[in-house]
Amino acid sequence: MTHSPAPDWHARARVLAPETRAFIGGRYVDAASGAVFETINPATGHATAQVSACTAEDASRAVAAARAAFEAGHWANASPAQRKAVLLRLADLIDAEHEHLALLETLDTGKPIRDSLAIDLPATIRCLRWFAEAIDKLYDEIAPTQGNVLSMIRRAPLGVVAAIVPWNFPLVTAMTKIAPALAAGNSVVLKPSELSPLSALALGRLAAEAGLPDGVLNILPGIGPEAGRALALHDDVAALLFTGSTAVGKLLMGYAAQSNLKSVSLECGGKSANIVLRDVPDMDRAVQAAAMGVFQNQGQICNAGTRLLLDAPIHDEFLENLLAVTATLRPGDPLNPETRFGTLISDAHATRVRHWVATGLSEGARRLTPDTPTPPGLRPEALVPPTVLADTTNAMSVAREEIFGPVLCVMRVNGLEDAIAKANDSPYGLAAGLWTGDVSAALAAQNRLNTGFVWINTLRVGDITTPFGGVKLSGQGRDKSLHAFDNVTQRKSVWLDLSHAS
Repeated sequence: MTHSPAPDWHARARVLAPETRAFIGGRYVDAASGAVFETINPATGHATAQVSACTAEDASRAVAAARAAFEAGHWANASPAQRKAVLLRLADLIDAEHEHLALLETLDTGKPIRDSLAIDLPATIRCLRWFAEAIDKLYDEIAPTQGNVLSMIRRAPLGVVAAIVPWNFPLVTAMTKIAPALAAGNSVVLKPSELSPLSALALGRLAAEAGLPDGVLNILPGIGPEAGRALALHDDVAALLFTGSTAVGKLLMGYAAQSNLKSVSLECGGKSANIVLRDVPDMDRAVQAAAMGVFQNQGQICNAGTRLLLDAPIHDEFLENLLAVTATLRPGDPLNPETRFGTLISDAHATRVRHWVATGLSEGARRLTPDTPTPPGLRPEALVPPTVLADTTNAMSVAREEIFGPVLCVMRVNGLEDAIAKANDSPYGLAAGLWTGDVSAALAAQNRLNTGFVWINTLRVGDITTPFGGVKLSGQGRDKSLHAFDNVTQRKSVWLDLSHAS
């Protein structure tokens, strides 16, 4: 058996020619104004591409194309089996180009290429295949009524669905929105983050090649307050799907209220508690999970376990072991396949994270990790090393606000009751972790943890089969699983009187 040589990712990046135009009505087009914005590789500080800067005019063009495609019915009225076949072809095409798409993700975001290849692209493909396979296995309902009535409850597509997605997992998050929407027969306008648009723009070409009718999938790059706001206010958008910050989520709900009361599904911020009790069944595994649960993707994860609540009897030992693992996560070149920790998304975001660390120290927290020197060949501006802050409390802003970076706030707790109280003392409610050998206590505790997801004796794992979303300031609605169809369909009741039927 012969093996292909490992890719030279730097060589590939030098000859890369990514698509940079909007994809509207089945073809690539420049923004109506002709304006562009730069996408910056945070590892180098250099521009990767000049991308079309779409505005409200382009959003209207995209929505009109999506609406026309929906009303034409070539996709909306196709059989579930026909839609499934097209989406499975699209998944195969994404799989065939997974290295190209992974490179685009890494250049846009600064995440390690090993993560783009091993995590992001496989999850994207599995998501699309799962929803494609699911759509011809959903059944409508018949209500129990008197014999001369047929009462049907139908699941119908909403029409035009707008999806606004963030930069931390560009393709994965986009696919969790557009896969169920497309599978159900809707038309979609996808608005990727202006910080990471390149992999999303590549989907247009692949969708057309797979056989998706013109206008069914439109991709609108642009600045959020312009293109994103226009989509949220548009009266022909029936549903708005969003993942991102709580502040923007609040704005989008307001825009929906100002316009047509469109359906809104929000997956917003988090400050998830990871509780480790004195009877933790496997401390080494819990330590590894705690470290990767906050430092993977440079901490830019909505459900990261950013508050580590350690039971007093194991606090010191656990923390010592955690610091040993953290020391192995050294920042490196994102295009080096050996790198496990890359750069943050931008210089500006790294500056914000460093500000939060300084704030935590001023509030009384202790920094336990060194401010490591920048490795040769990397820029310090976008680098923030894994950072552990001890002696934090929920009274500190650093332990209450979402930092969205590699910063872990460690708290000492005294048993399960204290841990639950401190875990729930947060404006967010996305997820929580609990490590204990007492399964009965864990099952009782999960009822009291006010979050949308609870992990027991594990952390930050999941599957497309399991719904994901939060409560409180972490949002509403659920991504993944069959429950995602609730975001992109309506329940339509049909009452047929058969008493005079011929």
